[in-house]
Amino acid sequence: VSDNPSEVFTTRFSPDGKLLAAGCGDGTVRVYNAANGRLAYELRNSKGREAMPVTGLRFRPLGASKTKNVLLAVNADGSVSHWHVTSGKCLHTIKDDNNQLYCVDYRPDGAIFATAGKDFTVRVYDEATKTLMSEMCTGVGSATPGHSNRVFSLKFNPTDPNIMISGGWDNTVQIWDLRVEHAVRSIYGPHICGDAVDIYDNTILTGSWRTKNQLEMWDYNSGEKIADIPWNQSVVHSATPAMLYCAQFSKGSASLIAAGGTGSNEAKVFDRSAGNRLVGTVAGLSRGVYTVDFDPFGRKLAVAGGDTAIRILGIETKSGDSAAFDDGGYDHAEEGSIVPSESKVEGKESHK
Repeated sequence: VSDNPSEVFTTRFSPDGKLLAAGCGDGTVRVYNAANGRLAYELRNSKGREAMPVTGLRFRPLGASKTKNVLLAVNADGSVSHWHVTSGKCLHTIKDDNNQLYCVDYRPDGAIFATAGKDFTVRVYDEATKTLMSEMCTGVGSATPGHSNRVFSLKFNPTDPNIMISGGWDNTVQIWDLRVEHAVRSIYGPHICGDAVDIYDNTILTGSWRTKNQLEMWDYNSGEKIADIPWNQSVVHSATPAMLYCAQFSKGSASLIAAGGTGSNEAKVFDRSAGNRLVGTVAGLSRGVYTVDFDPFGRKLAVAGGDTAIRILGIETKSGDSAAFDDGGYDHAEEGSIVPSESKVEGKESHK
């Protein structure tokens, strides 16, 4: 561990919810015990001080292979690495020195994965052979030309194995079809600068790095906007507007939405079952929030970013099935110790 633990660009819970992986600016993946916040494993390449940030993480889905605890990590140096977490071994690396990668995702069955980044191109790989299956960078004529700038978020549609969505700097969300190997539709509007695109059922969630209309939901089939989710829903809120780097549905039923960013340096959680009402806030941070992740069972939420701290928040279901939040968070302090989080997570009046 370096003397000054690095900012955190990406977090991901393991499929069993027991581990939380954090991709850091110093090129190291630090894996924590999600129950007590203790550092369990460190995965690092051999580049030392020359290492570039880890920008995206995904655990391989259960059932994809007999080998468990395999973590896929993409790096700003253009590399894609498969790590076996519990042994600390790097199983395989795909290198592209001429690119920078910012996002990665597995198809739910774990048979293929995809990456994207600086060169506007979505690449699809076979998980078993680690070979490139497809490079997608264009669409159908001028209607869906594909991306024209950097891509920062990429998600497989959990209900359609042939469809992916992606977003980036060009103010579009592209919808890709693996059968024809190009973009088939696009949505204009969201300005995506982090892992801030998600999809559940026929609803697309986007978090934009801008001061207005940051958090939006779109109809997957029509491309029309379904809802703007107001960021400030209470009288007491930051005077500085939030600009979002991350947004995500909760796993399973997608009943909750978490998002965070810079400007106001905060993360918030909204309850879809209660009209997208604000139900939790993590505020008072010294730096921006770059990443949020719900655990697979809807019990925990990880929040991390520029202040090097990783907060693990407990989610409690109150009467009426609405959610409240308990700060069981752990900060990764400068000396590597675990101290209670100073952040406050407040349940709103609707959850009394």
